[in-house]
Amino acid sequence: MKLHTQSSMNHRRDEETTMSISQNTPPSSPKTFKHPRSLPRSINYLLKEQRLLFILVGILIGSTFFILQPSLSLLTPSSPIPQSYHGFDSVPGVITHTSTVTTPYRGAGRVPVGIGRKRMRVVVTGGAGFVGSHLVDKLIKRGDDVIVIDNFFTGRKENVMHHFGDHRFELIRHDVVEPILLEVDQIYHLACPASPVHYKYNPVKTIKTNVMGTLNMLGLAKRIGARFLLTSTSEVYGDPLEHPQKETYWGNVNPIGVRSCYDEGKRTAETLTMDYHRGADVEVRIARIFNTYGPRMCLDDGRVVSNFVAQAIRKQPMTVYGDGKQTRSFQYVSDLVDGLMALMDGEHIGPFNLGNPGEFTMLELAEVVKEVIDPSATIEFRANTADDPHKRKPDISRAKELLNWEPKVPLRDGLPLMVNDFRNRILNEDEGKGN
Repeated sequence: MKLHTQSSMNHRRDEETTMSISQNTPPSSPKTFKHPRSLPRSINYLLKEQRLLFILVGILIGSTFFILQPSLSLLTPSSPIPQSYHGFDSVPGVITHTSTVTTPYRGAGRVPVGIGRKRMRVVVTGGAGFVGSHLVDKLIKRGDDVIVIDNFFTGRKENVMHHFGDHRFELIRHDVVEPILLEVDQIYHLACPASPVHYKYNPVKTIKTNVMGTLNMLGLAKRIGARFLLTSTSEVYGDPLEHPQKETYWGNVNPIGVRSCYDEGKRTAETLTMDYHRGADVEVRIARIFNTYGPRMCLDDGRVVSNFVAQAIRKQPMTVYGDGKQTRSFQYVSDLVDGLMALMDGEHIGPFNLGNPGEFTMLELAEVVKEVIDPSATIEFRANTADDPHKRKPDISRAKELLNWEPKVPLRDGLPLMVNDFRNRILNEDEGKGN
């Protein structure tokens, strides 16, 4: 009973306390009802605190800068045309490409037409020889980086000495019969003795150069993805039964003769070149070179033009083999170089005849040499050499059509240029002997 009475009193006391607290505390207002948003949250965010104004001002400033930027660039001095320096670390017989530093072009507006051509890295085997050195001159003049490989069997340092000190030129003493590692874009393969005197001197070495040397350079082209140009020869036609000779003619060659180390060697080199093209997708070009003359030819290489010129300058009888009625065509070296470069840079594989279709007998050539050098020069007849072709004249219609190339220098214009070079060298040679 007491417990119940005490409980009732406690309950009454709690109610009184609660009522007094509620009388002293103001009633809390209920939460205001939020109306649903009429705008998306992102737009509502932009509208608050003038954020939209700042965004519009930023867009206006950026647009103004991009509109005025081309005009401002015209006021800044333009940088030179981009130039690249290609570094090479040389090891005996080996070159490895190490670095390329390129200066970006910062000219105004668009890059002018004609300066966007990529500078090529080009290797020329046999580049210190007669034709090779003239090719090197043209490549350097065009702006390419050139590496010359030569074992100096017939090549001469004097032919390329004027490029020493040029950072775009490099010379390597190397025999292409041995492999070599390079990083290049194009390979001009000229390495091989080309005159009868030189290629008959060591016929086994000659055919090894044509076969092993070509294999090594084709292997290099395959590994590095370079374009490969083989300088073949009109000798692949042998003693031709077709006149003039077209590229479709298969030739009439003695496979066991004294000239076959060169004739058949070049025919095998053409075979290898086409096999690498068909089997390994190597980009290849084939040029068949006809008789070429000009400065830097070897003085006594056994070829008829150099023989006649050197003999006439030395006051010796000009040697004519056989009856002198066999014919040849003669192109000046600059015409050949133009043809080789047109072939390399074109899109046609070949083979292409590169020669001058103007045809001369040996006796006619002797008369031209007499006119230019010494009208009193005499002629001496000797027995003809073995397997000497009776007629040689190129059909260059294919080169005209597909390469837009034909020789421009006639014999009577080019011969005096060669005579001046030979006269200077023979004079220096005689002075060296104390004559």
